[in-house]
Amino acid sequence: MALRAKKYLGFNDKWLMILGIPIVSYIISALVYGHVFEENVLCNITKCSLVGLVYVSTYWLVFRELFIFFRKRYPELKESVARVIYQVIAIVVIYYVVGEVVEAVVKNFIGPYIDIPKPEAPTATIASLTVAFFVISIYETIFFYTKLQKSITEKEQLERENIKSQLEGLKNQVNPHFLFNSLNTLTYLIPEDEERAVAFVQQLSKVYRYILEIRDEKLIPLSEELKFLDAYIYLLKERFGDNIHVEVKIPEVDLGHKIVPLSLQLLLENAIKHNIISNLKPLMIEVFVEKGKLIVRNNLQKKNQVMNSTKAGLQNIKNRYSFFSNKKVEVLSTSEYFIVMLPLLRMAQKIRVT
Repeated sequence: MALRAKKYLGFNDKWLMILGIPIVSYIISALVYGHVFEENVLCNITKCSLVGLVYVSTYWLVFRELFIFFRKRYPELKESVARVIYQVIAIVVIYYVVGEVVEAVVKNFIGPYIDIPKPEAPTATIASLTVAFFVISIYETIFFYTKLQKSITEKEQLERENIKSQLEGLKNQVNPHFLFNSLNTLTYLIPEDEERAVAFVQQLSKVYRYILEIRDEKLIPLSEELKFLDAYIYLLKERFGDNIHVEVKIPEVDLGHKIVPLSLQLLLENAIKHNIISNLKPLMIEVFVEKGKLIVRNNLQKKNQVMNSTKAGLQNIKNRYSFFSNKKVEVLSTSEYFIVMLPLLRMAQKIRVT
């Protein structure tokens, strides 16, 4: 019974019934039989409350089954309006049907033993329906609240899984492309300079160790990302030589902030992918902090690409940042520069709930 109630009502209503039925019974008795309470108060209250208990218990259990029926038919939050309308109509109809049955039971089985005062018909109907709708509102409010909490929890879980999936996708994107380029570079280094080849492999291992270590991290300290970036820049310099220049100037006071993992690597790779890199046109990339934002700026010298960029990498970073903060990732393109501004997040940054 408890599991069934929790499944369709959204909560276990055992204590609501245990406490609610006696309280509502007394309230109904006071409203319906109040005119006779003044005479022999204790006796009349006892008799009337007993009758009220029979009525309220019957109505409560019948209406409860009615709630469960409509919850099965209209389980979603978006169906709440339709469910409530149908419940109201059904309750009004069932109220009169069940009322006739209960009245007959009370009259035939309780009436011979207890002198039951006659209620005022209009007052009894209005009071009973008012209390019935009050009880409905309690059930609907609790149901709506539990559904809303469940929806929020599921949404948070879905967003977490989405972020995790995006990060894994980014790692999978980094691994094959970067490994292919790195192995090509290593192929040229080995016959020319063994020491440089060994140093290259050591830096390459640092890069992949970092990728493995941050597997379950949603945010990473800027200081850790910069250590990774040093190894990554070393590999780029071996690959492109003096055709690429990366200048990193980060104040020590900002090293304690957090960013999303691999965002700097992705932005550098993005600059390399879309710009000409040559002796005549070296690529200049700057990484610095300005007004609480981490700036990655490169000189703009676009390649003549047959296909337009999908901008999937930038969107990946934007999506991941939006999960942790209301601060936006800003992208600016001028005639001279392409600039990406990443928000610097606090170490104790809380996940944003939308």
